[in-house]
Amino acid sequence: MTGKDRYKNIEIPAQLTDVIQHAQKKATARKSSFRIIRYTSVIAACIVFLFVVNIPSVTNAMAKIPVVGTIVQVLQFGIGGKITDGVSVNTEATENTLKIDFSRDEGASVTSVPSYKVEQKDAPNRLIFTLNGVRLVDFDKIEKDFLAQTLVKDVYRNIILDDSAIRFVVELKDGVEYSVTEFENPGYLEVTLTSNGESVEPQKVFSLRTDAMPLGEQMGHLEEAYPEEDISYLKTANGEFIAVIGAYDTAEEAQLKLKEISERESYTGDFYVDSWMSNESPN
Repeated sequence: MTGKDRYKNIEIPAQLTDVIQHAQKKATARKSSFRIIRYTSVIAACIVFLFVVNIPSVTNAMAKIPVVGTIVQVLQFGIGGKITDGVSVNTEATENTLKIDFSRDEGASVTSVPSYKVEQKDAPNRLIFTLNGVRLVDFDKIEKDFLAQTLVKDVYRNIILDDSAIRFVVELKDGVEYSVTEFENPGYLEVTLTSNGESVEPQKVFSLRTDAMPLGEQMGHLEEAYPEEDISYLKTANGEFIAVIGAYDTAEEAQLKLKEISERESYTGDFYVDSWMSNESPN
């Protein structure tokens, strides 16, 4: 019998077909799993990319991640932190970046940032920070550190009727973008400012405003009198303060808003329509 004949007469086990089919199924499953992992990785990378490119200055903020601390969120406006009480506030400035630290009375750093809110308003370009659950605040230090930033025009307090909260306004130069990064372990906020150097054409804006008033509790009482409205406060060219509602392109739009408010039974005649340039402080 030749070798060829012996090869033809080899008895094939009955189970071999099942073994081959099983092996083929496992190979197919592995390929499918690999594809899923590969496609999932690509999708995740795309999501991260879209997240980064759609938030102004977030790339710059990410580049400054410190050795300690974990990023909780990066935002341009909104709320964050956790409800707490009795924390102290301090600041630390570097070029175009300001770190807002929080600690306990005994000096120990906190795990999470206390509850906070960041708002952005135009005319002029400004950020409004509200920090809750705070007791000890050196506002002079906050003011000094923010004003050390070349992209900041002014910093001033707003008075709110809450002895465990602070609100302050950071007025930015035109065209300045920003990001606020919240960290935990330890808890702090990092405010990053950037500018592309392009000039911004000033626009005339119309708003509802009050007469000028000094910094004091009247500001808090006025805000509570109009809970339906998004009232903010501007520092005037004379160093006093006015309450404002809205920023409209035309006097007619502002007049319609004033008419709406004045028709309420609770209205006491506090507001009137005024205008100023978007890059200037009102008189």
